[in-house]
Amino acid sequence: MADPITVALVGNPNAGKSTLFNALSGLRQRIGNYPGVTVEMTKGEFSADGTTVSLIDLPGTYSLAARSPDEMVAVDLLLGRRPEEPRPSVVVSIVDATNLDRHLYLTSQLLDLGVPVVVAVNMIDAAAAQGLTFNYAKLSESLGVPVVPIQANNGTGLAQLTTAIRTAAGQTAPHGPAFPVAFDQVAEQLQKELSDEIPTFLVRRAIIDIGGYTEQWLIERYGARLKSALIGARDKLATAGHAVPGVEARTRFAWVRTAVAAAVTKPAVRPVTWTDRIDNVLTNRVWGTLVFLLVMFLMFQSIFLWAKPLMDLIGSGQDTVAKGVEGAMPSGPLRALLVDGIIKGVGGVLVFLPQIMILFGFIAVLEDCGYMARAAFLMDRVMSRCGLSGKSFIPMLSSVACAIPGVMAARVIENRRDRLATILVAPLMSCSARLPVYILLIGAFIARPGSPGWLPGVVLFAMYMIGFTVAPLVALALKRTLLRGAPPVFVMELPNYRRPKFTSVLRRMGGAGWAFTLRAGTIILMAMILVWAALYFPFTDANGESYPERVEKAEDAVKENAEKLNALKEKDEKSKEEPAEGEPAPPQLTDDEKAELEKLEEAAALPDKLNGEWKRGSALGRVGLWMEPVFKPLGWDWKIGVAAMASFPAREVIVGTFGILYDVGEVDTKAIGNKNADAEAKEKVAGLTKAVQDDWSKDPVRGKYGVPVALSIMVFFALCCQCAATLAVIKRETGSWLWPSFTFVYMTALAYVGAFLTFQIGRFIVG
Repeated sequence: MADPITVALVGNPNAGKSTLFNALSGLRQRIGNYPGVTVEMTKGEFSADGTTVSLIDLPGTYSLAARSPDEMVAVDLLLGRRPEEPRPSVVVSIVDATNLDRHLYLTSQLLDLGVPVVVAVNMIDAAAAQGLTFNYAKLSESLGVPVVPIQANNGTGLAQLTTAIRTAAGQTAPHGPAFPVAFDQVAEQLQKELSDEIPTFLVRRAIIDIGGYTEQWLIERYGARLKSALIGARDKLATAGHAVPGVEARTRFAWVRTAVAAAVTKPAVRPVTWTDRIDNVLTNRVWGTLVFLLVMFLMFQSIFLWAKPLMDLIGSGQDTVAKGVEGAMPSGPLRALLVDGIIKGVGGVLVFLPQIMILFGFIAVLEDCGYMARAAFLMDRVMSRCGLSGKSFIPMLSSVACAIPGVMAARVIENRRDRLATILVAPLMSCSARLPVYILLIGAFIARPGSPGWLPGVVLFAMYMIGFTVAPLVALALKRTLLRGAPPVFVMELPNYRRPKFTSVLRRMGGAGWAFTLRAGTIILMAMILVWAALYFPFTDANGESYPERVEKAEDAVKENAEKLNALKEKDEKSKEEPAEGEPAPPQLTDDEKAELEKLEEAAALPDKLNGEWKRGSALGRVGLWMEPVFKPLGWDWKIGVAAMASFPAREVIVGTFGILYDVGEVDTKAIGNKNADAEAKEKVAGLTKAVQDDWSKDPVRGKYGVPVALSIMVFFALCCQCAATLAVIKRETGSWLWPSFTFVYMTALAYVGAFLTFQIGRFIVG
């Protein structure tokens, strides 16, 4: 068997690197049709005629002039300066056939590395649609490297590409474009002044890339002496008429134009493509913005309509399992832990899995078809007013799914201040973890019988728009204070529209669903057990009697007298009815029956009373009661405050905590808002939403101002950073605990103010 080889895939964003990586290795990686999806190296492996090929997918970049962490990763690996990875045997430069003039600029830099290069010309079908024809032999001759036409998304040309890779391994490295003699002389002189350990490629880049990562790294190593030498070298080049950085652009683009002119034939008149026609609408300032808002609204509206059947199925399964455990185990802490802490806690979160997967499916379609880049283009007008660019909108939009990949996607932003500002505001976007809170409260207080069918979708849309509105404002404040700096120049390539791959969308949905389930089974499970314990203990009253036993006895007594209570209630209600003309008055309750009814009603209320007494005396209840004055201006009681506090490690926990606080699991959630539900399901009403409705209706504040309170909670969750994983990623990306701490503090304060204003204004409107 031949010796294994290592191949690095390098290319501009949208060149199709990740698609080619998947096609060659068979591994499944997230693919997005907009810049910045690949933010870390991804490795795979495949066999080519007995040769093992290790494949590395590098972050997409427009240049090897490293000005961001993404691009420095690529440069370090290509030069063999990363100890965990061998230097690539071959570099595959993936270029877009429709944009050779622009993409070959990066290829020209790769030719300077001293590593064999193979050029893969991708998207040949899109080029043919534009009337472009290629002479690949002439292009190969002009570039001095093998050139292979491919169509990565359907496998065309991959066999020829693997053959070219195996042939190139071990061959002499090519040479890039010839720079002016004066530049070569200055670079050689500077090389002599430095250690031989510094590759020639980095020396030349340090001269050209003023203020880049390479210059910063070399100055840190060699000090002010190197800084003076670089200034002197640049002055010499300017005197010779080859000022940097312009000398590189002139040299490389002249070389690219010559190669393209010799190998590519373009039509006299560029044909108008479907992409052009569609962009006339979607990138229009007015129509494009309206379409964007419509797309977002449809996405969030569908979350309610499409997911309900699956939600009902999951809720039914949860109830069945809980009842089975209750019937098989005696009363006690262990049964309470399994039923209330685990099954109802985690199950109450998993019921929202269908909405999460639908959301991710929509985002995958929008990314794969190329619409995300148009959204970034449209938002650049807004972002630039906040000191950011459209590139910042991509991480922020990614954060709608999850803030973690959104924070990581900010690596593609070159300017450190802009990158940091984007990281700090990305968690303001409503991620999928906030969705269960929104749906719970919208279902309980907005989607009520008689309300318009479109209203829940509008409210959900408004919750997501809070992030889209507040994040730019916070970014503006940061860029004018802590992170003051000039607005960056926005450069982005709009890819051709492509049909989303159904399998890719399904993989994204499946991956998102699995990640959410894994999160529900780990962090949320642990949090729910801790919350259950804090609410369960101590479980004895002042006399040392067990609350669970007292509650169970009270519930048994209610069941025994249920028929008698219902009969007396029915008789009492009929006794209050006005008799029809000519008919006798209905029989009235006797004094003994009235006394018995009052006694039975008190007994029926006893389990709730005991549960309330128990939870108020629990560890978490005592903390919540102590903190209730802090929550009162928001319209919250101690239960809401406790649920909010318990959700700080992971915001999804609030749903399960509500389930414990409101004693959910004995009723059927499928009956909420469902006119076709059977009589028994309607009688039991619907899980957590019904429990919250009933509890709030008894309270003088929440009973009257239920909608403002629900909106207050949703606004708090829309603005608060209740996610330990996101804070940990911010620490990793910024290298300091200062910024995650700042994020947590400012977002919590912002959430409190937002919830306060929402409730107070809502209470004023209600009157």
